[in-house]
Amino acid sequence: MSIETYRIFGGLGSPYSMKLRAVMRYRRIPHVWTQLNDANAYEIANIRPAVIPVLRFPDGNMQTDSTPLIYELEKRHPGVRSVLPDDESQHFLSFLLEDMADEWGTKMMFHYRWFLPRDQKQMSTWLSFDRSAEGGLANIEKYAATFRERQVGRMALVGCTPGNKPLIEETAHQVLDLLDAHVPEERFLFGTRPSLADFGWMGQLSQLAVDPTPAEMMRERAPFIFRWLAELDDASGVEGKWRDADLSLSPAVKGLLKMAGEVYFPFLIANADAMGHGEETFSFRALGYSYEQGTFRYQVKCLSTLRARFAGLSDAAREKLAPILREAGCLEFLAAP
Repeated sequence: MSIETYRIFGGLGSPYSMKLRAVMRYRRIPHVWTQLNDANAYEIANIRPAVIPVLRFPDGNMQTDSTPLIYELEKRHPGVRSVLPDDESQHFLSFLLEDMADEWGTKMMFHYRWFLPRDQKQMSTWLSFDRSAEGGLANIEKYAATFRERQVGRMALVGCTPGNKPLIEETAHQVLDLLDAHVPEERFLFGTRPSLADFGWMGQLSQLAVDPTPAEMMRERAPFIFRWLAELDDASGVEGKWRDADLSLSPAVKGLLKMAGEVYFPFLIANADAMGHGEETFSFRALGYSYEQGTFRYQVKCLSTLRARFAGLSDAAREKLAPILREAGCLEFLAAP
């Protein structure tokens, strides 16, 4: 492998790995994809936090966390097929929607993957196959049983419980309906070229399109999304333009922002408030459903980052966004406490 080439350590079952790889393919940044398995795991054994994707830079440095990595690549390769809209207000909205995909959309992925036995069985076996470099079927099945037990045991930790099922599935349906109506008309959320937000949702939905139960649901409810995901997985040939910033936002973007105001920000606020009071769990209601889970420090950081980015916008951008965010129910949550 050339020292000038990036290397992604990732997994086909990781929405964040698929997101980063798709961004690098679209931006035509030379890289090598390495499916993480038992034979090569030692190469990233000392990386913390121990999550994928891990990106090895040409200088040998390694970093993780897909969104910061995407922004780092923007710094290192400025102006080359950027995934960040030129318009400051659209850039912020793209970041917000990608953040919601990463932190709320992943609940959809985890819920559908591990809630029903049929999905547990297939995906634990497939993910074990990905991870196993050798050892044959017996080794795959042994690891699958252990991995399945571990992941199912983590469901309550990440909020994927029977009690939370109605809200998680309702938001999944809303996302699919919004995007499936949008992509035949304009292809991507902020024009005819993909943005950070498109890649964020692509990562999560790429997993729903593979797992048995959500794949069946998607084929009936959102058939265009299957083709959209396949196109966005390698959009290196896409040439497009950003949406005119003076035009009204698309119904899909407005709908996703409304979901942020009704579900995602209340989720972040409830988590942050509970964390601030030293509580181990939090709950809130959205769309007529109740939701409860354990507190997460990382999602406190997400809320803080969103507020800081909004505060850091120019006066003109904030003034432009204020009525949009107010209508969506988001503006009140972006003000620092």
